Amino acid sequence: MDESVRLDVWLDVACLFKTRSEAKRACEGGKVEVNAEHAKPHRNVREGDRIRITRPFGRHQDVIVRIVLDQHVKKAEARVLYDDVTPKPTATPSMPQNPMAIDTSRCRLRRRR
Repeated sequence: MDESVRLDVWLDVACLFKTRSEAKRACEGGKVEVNAEHAKPHRNVREGDRIRITRPFGRHQDVIVRIVLDQHVKKAEARVLYDDVTPKPTATPSMPQNPMAIDTSRCRLRRRR
């Protein structure tokens, strides 16, 4: 038997979004892909599907569906519904060096009147 459930329902049950309506808006806004294709909220999700969620600030979250449920579970238990295969972020300096920085030691400050 091939079990499937709506994408927006599964995203809510898996606690990847706070509410089903938030998951639905993300799908409609093109922020969710299933198996490298943009997905609508009514698309069915099956075990083994790869889901990519676009998060704020250009980040992505990649998950693989392991268990398909349409009933809510505790957040701690929801982690077993998927494998998070998001690559680790690369180490970047907190403030990049700017070779064109202005030397402010020679600047004169204007007085306000």
